[in-house]
Amino acid sequence: MLVSDFGRIGFDPFLEMRRMQQEMNQRLSDMTAKAAQEFPPVNLWMGEDSVAVTAELPGIAPDDVDLTVRENTLTLTGERGSPAQDERSVWHRRERVYGNFSRTVQLPFRVDPEQVEARFANGLLEVELHRPETDRPKKIQIKG
Repeated sequence: MLVSDFGRIGFDPFLEMRRMQQEMNQRLSDMTAKAAQEFPPVNLWMGEDSVAVTAELPGIAPDDVDLTVRENTLTLTGERGSPAQDERSVWHRRERVYGNFSRTVQLPFRVDPEQVEARFANGLLEVELHRPETDRPKKIQIKG
């Protein structure tokens, strides 16, 4: 909106404010939907024969998280419970997301589900996944 719009005949400042509010609501809605889809945030490191994945799960108990692996896919599912709230209180700001979550991560290679180690401490889940022996690269001796 330009300053010169105020001089226009038929200009409705309330209509313009509603339009701006709708636009802001749409932009904020898109941002929160994207953030909710990307929980928990993860990092992935690849070694020669293994992959390490870390996931941030603050305020979540290890018993509230399920971890599954199949082929080259790791899936984290769980639930973050909403904190108890006094009936007389009203949220002033609520940025943390509560409820069920699921995050699937494609791994760079197939992993052996029997060789997966998971540790949970201080809200950080650390998972180490190993490549099956049969899938590891083998050096071939060349005869000459």
